[in-house]
Amino acid sequence: MSLVVLPGTSISNLSGVSHTVFYLRGIPGLEDKHMWISIPFFTSYVTALLGNSLLIFIILNNRSLHEPMYLFLCMLAGADIVLSTCTVPQALAIFWFRAGEISLNRCIAQVFFITSTFMSESGILLVMAFDRYIAICYPLRYTTILTHALIGKIGATIFLRSFGTVFPMTFLLKRLTFCRTNILPHTVCEHIGLAKFSCDDIRINIWYGFFVLMSTIALDVFLIIVSYMLILHAVFHIPSRDARHKALNTCGSHVCVIFLFYGPGIFSTLTQRFGRHISPHIHILLANVCILAPPMLNPIIYGIKTKQIRDQVTHILFSKHI
Repeated sequence: MSLVVLPGTSISNLSGVSHTVFYLRGIPGLEDKHMWISIPFFTSYVTALLGNSLLIFIILNNRSLHEPMYLFLCMLAGADIVLSTCTVPQALAIFWFRAGEISLNRCIAQVFFITSTFMSESGILLVMAFDRYIAICYPLRYTTILTHALIGKIGATIFLRSFGTVFPMTFLLKRLTFCRTNILPHTVCEHIGLAKFSCDDIRINIWYGFFVLMSTIALDVFLIIVSYMLILHAVFHIPSRDARHKALNTCGSHVCVIFLFYGPGIFSTLTQRFGRHISPHIHILLANVCILAPPMLNPIIYGIKTKQIRDQVTHILFSKHI
């Protein structure tokens, strides 16, 4: 088993030692409140599992919902389940049982699945923006453009892009020698968060991480903004006020999910960059919000704002009692 090295311990006598086991601390500074913090974590995880599973069940079992928008929503729900399952059970094990021990290989695997799933969700949100653009700007050609075959190819491209860009990170982490402390102040493993405990030069990790961020998440955000600029341009050229309102209403759920997905991440990034005076546990809590909030709230948003889904949920939950 790898030696536990406390923060601040000198590493001059540990040259050549590379840790193979790490210890996740959870939320440093709030260890005495871990049991209370676990309540929203557990609640969000159960809600995410039930809500997204119900969403997938409804869409797959109703042929009337086998339209592009709902099929993309089904992909998003599946990614939400994977993202929650990769992160929350590990956090709950730390909060409840202080079981923060994690092997290096498992830590790297967690980095891979969390990052690739997060990028997949970003890609799905992008194609959902294109879906709304086609539905509003080319309504008569909507089903002929977005065929089931094309939707399948788009889904495969999204996941291949995510896995392909994140896969090199595993090798960039595996090459490092971890001779510093093996206590990680977080609930999950992160790429740079893990790399900075190496004694090697990690500039290539930093630059590759920046390249991945700009070529996926940042590019997706830019293309989503362009899509909605084109949508707004088309909507405001519709002569009927009711038709304009109906067209904008079809985008409501997607816009809410976009802000929910990117908003906490942008805020967390800004606080890390400019909020050096903010306590470390605040940064970790914000990072967890980025992971917890979208999977929990996405099915609720679509369930409330989408009539077809709302009707199906009502039918499933209350039909036996009518």
